Amino acid sequence: MATTTIRIEDELKLRVTVAAEIAGKTPHAFILDAIAATVEQVELETEFDAIAERRWASIVATGKTVPWEAARQHLLARSRGERPQRPAAQKPEP
Repeated sequence: MATTTIRIEDELKLRVTVAAEIAGKTPHAFILDAIAATVEQVELETEFDAIAERRWASIVATGKTVPWEAARQHLLARSRGERPQRPAAQKPEP
C-alpha cells in the first residue's frame, strides 16, 4: 500500500475531524471514503459521457431518433412496472 501526503487548511482539517466523528469513523477512514467516492463519481461520469457520445454519433450517422411521445409512453409504462417493447428509432418526417 502506498503512502500519500496531503496538505489541507486547518479549517478543513477541523471540519473533516468533526464530520468523521459524526460518521463514526477516523479522519483517515473518512478521507479515504471521500476520495473513493469522488473517484467513483468521476468514473461514472466518464462512462456516461462515453455512452452519450456513442449515441450522438449514431444519431448523426443514421439521422434516426425516438420520437418524444413514443419515448414518453415507454417510460410511463416502465414506471408502472410494465415491460413494454422499446420504441424503434426512425428518421423524423420533414
